[in-house]
Amino acid sequence: MSVMKRVRDMTVATLNDRLEKSEDPVRVIDQFLWSTHQEIVQSEQLQRQYAAHTDSLLRQWKDAEQWMNKREEQALTALKAGEEQAAKLALQDKVAHEERANRYRELYEQSRQELNELEQLLQDLRSEYRSVYDRRQFYVARMESLRLQQRLNARFGPGSDDPSSLFRKLDDRMTDIELEARSLRDLRRLGQESVLRLGTVVQETIERELQQLKQRMQQGN
Repeated sequence: MSVMKRVRDMTVATLNDRLEKSEDPVRVIDQFLWSTHQEIVQSEQLQRQYAAHTDSLLRQWKDAEQWMNKREEQALTALKAGEEQAAKLALQDKVAHEERANRYRELYEQSRQELNELEQLLQDLRSEYRSVYDRRQFYVARMESLRLQQRLNARFGPGSDDPSSLFRKLDDRMTDIELEARSLRDLRRLGQESVLRLGTVVQETIERELQQLKQRMQQGN
């Protein structure tokens, strides 16, 4: 496999390592997807150039073969006509075209092999992109699930506000207020009773003093 493929394998390994250490896997995946997308675009451009070059080499090879075959037919025609010198010249040109055809054939086969590798690499990149994109969608869904679970726990988990608990607290508060009002009312009533009792005591004292004065007056007569 080519150097480009080995570099891609290292990149995937690096991605896996970064995912294990990252607190934001989606951000790491997005960076990788962007990088892979750029490589796909560049590889597609290179693939088109390689394909055009390979087709050009094929045409050069086939063209040389056609001239080679044509010169061979011309040499055969010259021999039949008894023109041996013309046949030699035709064969000489045939050999030149044959060498040219062999050179272009070698270049074509090499380019065709490299083009196949590039097309395989491009296919791997696209497959890799789809695979990582699917992983990204999974992480997004997983993070959304965690976010909703946190909201659920905050709303209905331990320590969250419960209507029945809220009303119990309200009832307790109203009970405290009622007890406080009742206590104040009892204190006021106690004060009024004390004043009344005090007034009664004073009246009794005055009456007793009055009787004593009357007794003294009688004794003086």
